[in-house]
Amino acid sequence: MTVPRALTIAGSDSGGGAGIQADLKTFSALGVFGMSAITALTAQNTTGVYAVHEVPPEVVARQIDVVVEDIGVDAAKTGMLSSVPIIEAVADRVRHHRLDRLVVDPVMVAKSGAPLLRPEAQDALRTQLLPLALVITPNLPEAEVLLGRPIRRHEDMRDAARALRELGPRTVLLKGGHLEGDPVDVFYDGEEFEELRAERLSTRHTHGTGCVLSAAIAAYVSRGLSVREAVRKGKEFVTEAIRYGLPLGRGVGPCNPLFQWLRSD
Repeated sequence: MTVPRALTIAGSDSGGGAGIQADLKTFSALGVFGMSAITALTAQNTTGVYAVHEVPPEVVARQIDVVVEDIGVDAAKTGMLSSVPIIEAVADRVRHHRLDRLVVDPVMVAKSGAPLLRPEAQDALRTQLLPLALVITPNLPEAEVLLGRPIRRHEDMRDAARALRELGPRTVLLKGGHLEGDPVDVFYDGEEFEELRAERLSTRHTHGTGCVLSAAIAAYVSRGLSVREAVRKGKEFVTEAIRYGLPLGRGVGPCNPLFQWLRSD
């Protein structure tokens, strides 16, 4: 029996709603064996991020090495990378191990507003990691930072997706949830655009949605789907995870990648 294998390279969320915890839940829900290389430990719950401890870059690199060399990786994703040295270490290992099915979620800010990427690391993310990606999944604020310009309307998203692809990734999924109206994401592969639409769900329990979406895409890619089909199915998966978000804690509760078994209704 061949089991698809996916690796998340990201930060730990002690509240369980985002980061590697959300990624591993997503991998399991989609029938994929999940592994992790932890980049940072956060003291975090539904109300905010209260402490961050970065893992030494050499330890991040070693986590990737031992997993790839023993178990193997069919697809990988990145989340919180925090600093220039960690980004450099991850990019080096991705190149060394030829992890060419890489989903890059350019995490910059937590749902609570806490910064998860040092300002000086933005350029390293842009120049060192994005060119290694099969697909990147920025939301609009992240895309604005990467491009250095505002994206204010749905009509601007295609031009932004094209500009993002010029930074080096093979494909781009630009998420439009920060704009008014139903959320429309734009997928671009260098030749064709595709708009992925979903209904706007009335819930505040959306912590971890970016992590779950990028993890779902990585999981589907590890199962042999094309990146376009993985993106479509990942969008469907995260929409249901939001629909059945969990009203936990006193702040923004998590979306629910285990919605098939653990529903809030």
